Amino acid sequence: MVRGLLEDALPMVWVEGEISTLARPASGHLYFALKDAQAQVRCALFRPRAQALRFVPAEGQRVLARGRVTLYEPRGEYQLVVESLEDAGAGALARQLEELKARLAAEGLFAATRKRALPAYPQRIGVVTSPSGAAIRDVLAVLARRFPLVQVDLLPVPVQGKEAPAAIAAMLARASRAARHDVLLLTRGGGANEDLAAFNDEAVVRAVAACTMPVVAAVGHEIDYTLVDFAADLRAPTPSAAAELLVPDAALLRMRLARLHEQLRRRMRQHLQQRAQTLDAWQARLRGQHPLQRTTRARERLQRLRSQLLAQPRQRLRLLRAQLARLRAGLAAGMPAPRIAAAGRHLDSARQRLRAAAAECLRSRRARLEVLRRALHAVSPQATLERGYAIALDAQGRVLRSARAVAAGAPLRVRLAEGELAATVTATHAP
Repeated sequence: MVRGLLEDALPMVWVEGEISTLARPASGHLYFALKDAQAQVRCALFRPRAQALRFVPAEGQRVLARGRVTLYEPRGEYQLVVESLEDAGAGALARQLEELKARLAAEGLFAATRKRALPAYPQRIGVVTSPSGAAIRDVLAVLARRFPLVQVDLLPVPVQGKEAPAAIAAMLARASRAARHDVLLLTRGGGANEDLAAFNDEAVVRAVAACTMPVVAAVGHEIDYTLVDFAADLRAPTPSAAAELLVPDAALLRMRLARLHEQLRRRMRQHLQQRAQTLDAWQARLRGQHPLQRTTRARERLQRLRSQLLAQPRQRLRLLRAQLARLRAGLAAGMPAPRIAAAGRHLDSARQRLRAAAAECLRSRRARLEVLRRALHAVSPQATLERGYAIALDAQGRVLRSARAVAAGAPLRVRLAEGELAATVTATHAP
């Protein structure tokens, strides 16, 4: 009845006190008492719960126990059956840290939408850390190896101790106002939770979130997490890893530049070859449009048309003669009179059609010949001369295209539309 009253009346409770009379039997259970200056209570922590502890309880250690109150009937004693046990100082600090994390997250300081991308090729990096720590040496070594062109500024601050939070927050605010850096790296080496306390400070977290340039946080070892990791634009597991994330690999960049250079040269050669082929085609076309070439082609076409014009009537005449010979042969062979009369009429009709076709073909060819003659005359040098132009020739008969080609006193021949003139150069005016 007493055990029922205790368990029904009291819910799960937290009890803080100092461990005393600690016993560890072979069963793996832990038995101890929690006491303060006025009272004590017996406690039992059974093996499954004891194996899950993150620390080893010690005599005299101040702890915070969570459990249920019950009665141990064989001895008639009430006790606390412990479900979880944590160091009183660490537990309070963890609760405070969780409360601060939840409050800052509710304000949006950890939101993913606030995260900014790092610059691909930073020119100047600010490293906020201790000047005497191992972190700055690791960072400088990696940056020098991967990308020697980057400029690194050390922004010295203490990274642990009472003065560290205020110094770190002030340095971040100063760097943000100066805006001299493309990115900031907030870092320090590993240490105990107490050593990393400055990076869980609210002022430091707010300063990281308020920075005008991206911030990379690399605090402690890979398993260490602080609040600045959530506020920063990127969290790196170690200082060396942060340095590798901040800059590209110069060796890979050189290889990429070499490939791009070769591609550019290859495409330039292809482009020049295509342009050269286009130029050759235009030159060939230009030569084909030269007046002399066009005149030659027109004359050749005129000759072909003339030959066709003369050949067509003769060919038809040969066909008619062959037809007449067949009719005569049929008559000699005894062709009936009606067929002979019909063949005669057909022959007369064909002869008339031949004469009409020959006359029409001759008129058409003459008209076409006249059109070609006019076109040929329009592009001939003689037509140009008839419009008032002249052609100047030197003593060897070469056409002059520039005043620089002759000297004063040189004889010239000037060809006009009708006849030529002999002239002598009195002065030259070259452009």
